[in-house]
Amino acid sequence: MKNYGRKEYPKDLRWVEEISRLMDSKFRLPGTRFRFGLDPIIGLLPVVGDVVTLAISGGLVLYMIKYGASGKVIVLMLINLFLDATIGSIPIIGSIFDFFYKSNTRNINLLKKYYQEEKYQGSGIGIILLVAFILLAFIFLLLWGLWELLVWLW
Repeated sequence: MKNYGRKEYPKDLRWVEEISRLMDSKFRLPGTRFRFGLDPIIGLLPVVGDVVTLAISGGLVLYMIKYGASGKVIVLMLINLFLDATIGSIPIIGSIFDFFYKSNTRNINLLKKYYQEEKYQGSGIGIILLVAFILLAFIFLLLWGLWELLVWLW
C-alpha cells in the first residue's frame, strides 16, 4: 500500500476505481480523445436507466463511506450524485450531460485528494447549510412567481 501523506489509500478501493472507470470513461470514441462509459449509455433508457446508474453510483459512495471518508467528502460526493441524477433525468439534455459530467470519476478524485492531501476534512455542515439555503430561496422564488401569476390571472 502506498503512503499518501498521513493516510493510506486502501487497496480495497481499487475495484471502486475500476467500476468508476467502467461507468465514466472505459470507452474511447475512435479518432478522438473523448472517453465515455456505461453511465450515459444506460441512462438512455427512460427512468430505469437513471435509477440503475444512480444505484451503482450510490453503492460506490456507500463503499467509500465505509473506508472513512470525512463528512465533507461525503457531502461533496452526494452533491455530484444529485447533479448527475437530476440533470441526467431530463430527456435529451440529460443524455448529453451524462457524456460530459462524470460524477463517479469526480467522487474518486475527491476521495484521492482526501487521502493524499488531507483535503476536505470536517463535517460538511457548512455545505449542507448552503445547499439548504439555496433550495429554500429557490422554493420561495417559485412560490412568489406562482402567486404573481395567480394574481395576474385573477
